[in-house]
Amino acid sequence: MEANKASAAVSETGVQGGADGEYVVEMLHITKLFPGIRANDDITLRLKKGEIHALLGENGAGKSTLMSVLFGLYQPDEGEIRVRGKEVKINGPLDANALGIGMVHQHFKLVDNFTVLQNIVLGMETTVRGVIRMEEARKKVLALSERYNLSIDPDAKIEDITVGQQQRVEILKMLYRDNEIMIFDEPTAVLTPQEIDELMEIMKNLIGEGKSILFITHKLDEIKQVADRCSILRRGRYIGTIDVASASKEEMSEMMVGRKVELVVEKNEPKPGKTILEVKGLSVASQIAGHKNDVVSDVSFRVRAGEIVCIAGIDGNGQSELIAAISGIGPMREGHISINGEDVTKKSIRYKSTHGLSHIPEDRHKYGLVLDYNLAYNIVLQQYFEPQFSNGPFLNKTAIYDYAEKLIEDYDIRSGEGTETITRSMSGGNQQKAIVARENTRPHDILLAVQPTRGLDVGAIEYIHRELVKERDAGKAILLVSLELDEVMNLADRILVIHGGKIVAEVDPKKITTQGLGLYMSGAKHQEVIGVGEDAPEGALAVSKGGESA
Repeated sequence: MEANKASAAVSETGVQGGADGEYVVEMLHITKLFPGIRANDDITLRLKKGEIHALLGENGAGKSTLMSVLFGLYQPDEGEIRVRGKEVKINGPLDANALGIGMVHQHFKLVDNFTVLQNIVLGMETTVRGVIRMEEARKKVLALSERYNLSIDPDAKIEDITVGQQQRVEILKMLYRDNEIMIFDEPTAVLTPQEIDELMEIMKNLIGEGKSILFITHKLDEIKQVADRCSILRRGRYIGTIDVASASKEEMSEMMVGRKVELVVEKNEPKPGKTILEVKGLSVASQIAGHKNDVVSDVSFRVRAGEIVCIAGIDGNGQSELIAAISGIGPMREGHISINGEDVTKKSIRYKSTHGLSHIPEDRHKYGLVLDYNLAYNIVLQQYFEPQFSNGPFLNKTAIYDYAEKLIEDYDIRSGEGTETITRSMSGGNQQKAIVARENTRPHDILLAVQPTRGLDVGAIEYIHRELVKERDAGKAILLVSLELDEVMNLADRILVIHGGKIVAEVDPKKITTQGLGLYMSGAKHQEVIGVGEDAPEGALAVSKGGESA
C-alpha cells in the first residue's frame, strides 16, 4: 500500500536537499529500548523551521517515546539529535528548554494545589534576596494569555479548573520560557470541539510568529486542518512522511494501521427492550465554594436494553458529575437511580458493579486503573474477588493471567512484558484499551461509556465502535458520554443534550445536523422538558413544543 502513495509520501532521506538551516530538529536513526520492547527502532524524523509536522501512529507505536527522547526524559540507545544543525546531548527538560524546546504532555505535568501562575513560573522564578517576586511574571503571563487568546485566571488553583484550562496553562508554560520548538502530545484528547478549533488557530498563530511544532495526534481531521507534513510510525518503526495537502485521510489511516479502516460505523436499526437504567430527579450540588446552583439539576431519563443513548454537551456542563453520581464515585444531592427495576441509589460502587453496571470512566488514571499494578491485575480489578479468580483470601493467579492474556489478544493491548507490564509504563491509548476490554467483557446490563475512545488511534476506535454496537445488538443498554460529535452522530440511537446541568433536549441523530445539535449544546436553543412520568412512553424523556428538531 505504501508503494502506491508515491505522489503523497516522501522518504526522509528524500527531503534532505533543502538549504542549510532548513531543519530546526533532526532526530537521526533513533533507537530506544525498554524491557521486552523496542519502542523506537531506527527512526529518523526532521522538523522544518516554521512548519507543523504531525506524528501519526497506532497506540504504542512509539510517538510519545520519541518525543520524550527529544525533550530529554529518555536517553536514546542509538542515534543522534541535531538542533539547528548542531549535534546536541539532551540530558533532561532543562537542557531541552535551554535549546528552546518545550512540550505539552498527554498527561499534564502540573501541581494541583499550586496556582496557575505558580505552575507557569515553576523552575524559572525571579528572586530578590531570596524572596520570590511574582509581579513581573504576572504581567508577562497576562500579556501572553491575551496575545494568544489563552484567557486564564492566574490565581486559580489547578485542582479547581477544567482540563481544557489546564492545557492552556501548559501552553503558557512554553510561551513563558520563549520556546521556539514546541511538542504537542495528543493536545486535543481532553478538549471540547470548540476548544479544539481554538487550539488549531493558536497553533497557526504560533507558526506565523516563527515557531516550529511537532504535533502528535490520532485525529486525521486535525492533521488535515493544520499540518504541513506528517510522519507515520507503526510498531516502533518509521513508515514514511507525507505531504498532508496531497494525501487523503483514508491513505493516512491505512499507512498507520496497515489495512483499510472503516471510518463510518455500520449498524442496524435498534430494537429497544425493557428499561435497564432509570434516573429520576437527580441533582448534584456544586463542590466549588460559593457556588449555590446545582451542577446537575433535576435530571431524569431512561436507557433501555438494545439501545445506545448518548449524552452530548460542551465539557463542563455537568455530564461528568452526572455519571459520577450514577456510578457512585461522586456525590448526589437528591434523586433516585434504578438498575433493572431495583433502587440502587444508596448502594455501594461494588454492589452496582456486581448487579449489572460497567463503567469506562472519564479519568483513566484516577478511577480506571491502579497504575502500579501490573496489566493482569488491572484487567480483573472489578472481578478478582469472584470464585473464578479466587479461593477465599487466595488469588488464583493462573486463572487471572489466562483471562488477562485472552483480553490482551482480543483487544490488541500492546505492552512490553505482556500481563506482567506495570500499567504506568504503558501508553495512554493502551491503558484505555485495557479499561475498555475489562468493562466490555465482564458481565453487565448497562455500560456507562465516558469518552471510550479518548486517545485511541483510528484502528482501535473502529474496533471499540464495533464492540459497542455488538453489545447493543446483544441486548445491553449503553449510556455514552462523548465530546466527539462524529462519534455521537455515528453511534447514538437517541441523544440527550445537557447544558448548564440540565437536559435541554432529546433528539434523533437521523433528524438533526451537527450544527443543530451545537445550538442545543451551546444553550442557544432548548426544548421544553416535561420529564419522565408514569404515563410517558417507554424510554421517553422530553416533549418539545412544536416538535422542533433543529
